[in-house]
This record gives sequence, structure tokens and C-alpha cells, in this order.
Amino acid sequence: MQELLIHVSEERKNILLLENGKLTERYIEENGQERLEGNIYLGVVENILPGMQAAFVDIGKEKNTFIHIRDIIPKVSTQTGNKNENFSTYNIKDYIKEGSSVLVQVKKDSTNKKGARISSHLTIPGRFVVLMPNENFITISQKINDEEERKRLKEIVRENLPENMGAIVRTSAVNQSKEAIEQSIKKTMDKFIGINKLYEEQKNKKRLKPQLLFKSEDIVNRILIDIMDQDLQRIITNDAKMYDIIVDRLKEENKEIKVEIQEDILSMYNLKKQLEELQNRKVWLKCGGFITIDKTEALTAIDVNSGKYTGKKDLEQTIFTVNKEATIEIAKQLRLRDIGGIIIIDYIDMKDKENEEKIIQLFEENLKKDRSKTQIVGFSKLNLLEMTRKHMCSND
Repeated sequence: MQELLIHVSEERKNILLLENGKLTERYIEENGQERLEGNIYLGVVENILPGMQAAFVDIGKEKNTFIHIRDIIPKVSTQTGNKNENFSTYNIKDYIKEGSSVLVQVKKDSTNKKGARISSHLTIPGRFVVLMPNENFITISQKINDEEERKRLKEIVRENLPENMGAIVRTSAVNQSKEAIEQSIKKTMDKFIGINKLYEEQKNKKRLKPQLLFKSEDIVNRILIDIMDQDLQRIITNDAKMYDIIVDRLKEENKEIKVEIQEDILSMYNLKKQLEELQNRKVWLKCGGFITIDKTEALTAIDVNSGKYTGKKDLEQTIFTVNKEATIEIAKQLRLRDIGGIIIIDYIDMKDKENEEKIIQLFEENLKKDRSKTQIVGFSKLNLLEMTRKHMCSND
């Protein structure tokens, strides 16, 4: 059973997703914290850096934002986008000019050192589809395995998309009626039409001014839309205002889920202890081994150790047992801590290449539970497993 718990205090909102009383996802939103990710702006190009194939764009914030040529030229692949393109064959000045307007979306929030990262590849999220203006392909969520259902969903979406509009079909679309999916597409299309109309009106004014055209939904509403169609059975909050917001949103989406108000929700399911464990660098495994998780600015390094486990058979089997348990726990921790970006896993070295393949298969199987996009690159020459994961939300 899935439950969503939202604890509101004067300082922050704690958003907790549980499965049978076990914490599986946790997000924090600080009150008063300005979040730009997902917002769409009319930006003004400040200066172009031809040597970097990039530009700085003013969106009306204290720091200018950064855009790279890969986020300007049309995507060439449904799988990798423009990641593998040879950018030296392009000239950014053929696409944007200093002082000109650009319609952009924030892909990564600013930090103390850097301005926000933006893209002209917009994504307009809806309940069952994510629209991609100026794209010509439809992709189906990798978590939808049934080929007949994938084909059905693709046909419905294709029939309802205008030219020069792509889409990502979300996992929540599985087994939904044709009418419900069409309604979701229309609602999301209307959202984009409004954004584009406002942009066209503003960009032709004599005094071009950077401005917000569309504000992304807060974390609570984004998570609610993501999971309301995935076996979510109960929502509990300690705040009356939040209760009303949730009830209104469920009515708007014509979705029936039990919503309750309880005072001390953090005392449920021993949650305080579960939350405290998230701060630990070391995570113990049932067999006696452990993993350590270290975040750096560039990547997250996860190390697997045998710890107290000595095994009962040969060394290779002992190592394989620890690595298997570690794999299941790592998949759980990635989701629980919302670890994103490049992830390097240092498993205990396995001599048997078949065991390495089994670890990858086990990892892929456990990552199916993760709502975020993940990609396993494989074992490197140094026997490090390389992978990437996209943040669900910015997380403290």
C-alpha cells in the first residue's frame, strides 16, 4: 500500500512516500525558497561565447543563466538527444543573436557559484503525457513493458498531436481510457498555447524585457500528479491549508483518494528513525557487509564492503553474496535520497564475468521501481559500475 505523508512546519514541508510503512522517497521544500526548475521564461541573450558554443541569457534574475548549443539545436535522437553530436560542426551564432529573445525553460536551478542552466527544448508536463514543442517523435516510458499497450498509447497520442509537437507518454497512462488521455493532451496543449501566445506578444515589444511566462508547480503538486495513478491509497497531512489544496487538486483531476488530517504524522511507522538513517554515510546490509555513499560536486561514489561477512563457501561466492545485497540496497538508496547525476559504484571485484552480468540484471530489475530515469552504462576497465540518474526533485 502506498501512502503520501506531507508534514508542514514553519520552516519547511517534508514530503514522504511510503510503501507498507517503509519510507521509499523523501523530499524537502524550504518555505520561502525560490525554485526556478521547470519555469519557462522569455529570456534576452546577453552575450555569446563562440569558443564554448554557449551563451549567457538574462531571465530577470540576479545571475544570468547558461545555455549550450546542445540545448538549442533540434534533438537528433529519442534516446540520447544531442549528447553524442559533434558540436564543432555547428555555430551558435546561426541560432541566437545578442539582444534577441529566446523562449527557454530552467533545467537546473542556480547555485551559490553558478547561474541556472536553461534549454530551448521545452517540456510541458501533463497527467498522462509530457508535451515537447518543436519535436517530431513520441516516446513511451521505459517502465511500460507490454508491447500491445505501448502500441495503443502511441497511436492515441499520435492521433491527437499537431505537427511539430512531440510527446513522452508517462507510466500513469497505462490502461487509461482513450478519452482520458485525449483530455490530458488537450489540457496540456492549452497550457502551451497560452505560454506561446504570451511569448509572441512580449517579444515584439520595443523594450524587450526578460520575464516569467509559466511557473512550474510546487513539489507537492508535481509528486501528486506523478503518483496518483500508481496505487496511491491514502494521503495524510498535518496542515488544514495543505489538506484543502490536495482535495481541490484531486477534484480537478477527477481522482478519488482518501485524504486525512493527523497532528503528529512523523510519529507514524517509526518515521523519525527512518529519516535519521538517511543522514548516515554508511548503510549496513543484512549479511553484515555495508555500503558507503559519498556525494561530490561532480558525482556520487558508492563503495561496497564485505564488513563482518565472511561467507560459508568459496571467496567468489562470498563476494557475489555481498554485491547482490548491496545492489538491492543501492537501488533503494538512490530513490530514497534522490541521488542524481553521475554515479560510480565500486563493487568488490568479481573474477567471474557472469556474476558481473547477473549484478547488472539484478540492478536493472530493482531500478524498475524508481520513477526517475536511470541508465546503467556498465562496468569500466577499472571494474567500476557507471550509471546516471535524473533527480526527481532538488533534495536536501
